Amino acid sequence: MGTETSDIIDILAGIEPGSSLDGIRARRLQARENAQKSYVALFEPVDFADVAAAERYAVAAFVAGVHDEPAAAGFYFARLAKAADRLDWVDALKAEIERARTQGPYGAFPAGPLSVEDKAGLIYRVAGDGQRVLGARLAAALEHAHLLVFRPRDAAPAAMQALLDAGWSTTAIVTLSQLVAFLSFQVRAVAGLRTLGASLGHHADAAAQAS
Repeated sequence: MGTETSDIIDILAGIEPGSSLDGIRARRLQARENAQKSYVALFEPVDFADVAAAERYAVAAFVAGVHDEPAAAGFYFARLAKAADRLDWVDALKAEIERARTQGPYGAFPAGPLSVEDKAGLIYRVAGDGQRVLGARLAAALEHAHLLVFRPRDAAPAAMQALLDAGWSTTAIVTLSQLVAFLSFQVRAVAGLRTLGASLGHHADAAAQAS
């Protein structure tokens, strides 16, 4: 990863200053700046309050991992290593990512016209070994993140209660949900920009060969 820019999406997508993709992102400067501000607010706040830095990076690495975004997962694992000396968490999280990977969305809508789109799928729960290493609080956060990513239609008061029972405050639950929503956006933006970059490179190569 380059270090010329502090824009995290640029770093994860491999966008170099002055490149075609850099120019494309510059056309939507406000969107670019807002995405970076969201990252800073969630991962570099002045006060981490009810959600520790290590918990934020652990959940982020998990969400990026289940989205099959190794660059983003590696980025957040590196941040986790800097935030806390918890190498045991890294190994446990990687094992949980493998267990949690699936295809979504799925779940059941409230009974009605949309019920025809109900679809069964994995209801993820952290394994016993993972529970012992990560603890009940972080394990509950991973299960909630998986719910929001793959089966948001199943969101119900019981899911919130599970977080409360594991020690998450209502404010922390809001932060956790915002974090998962931002990551879902971030990994999709990175994947899209990387695909666009590959396409631009292909066209540039074709133009060079034709000249």
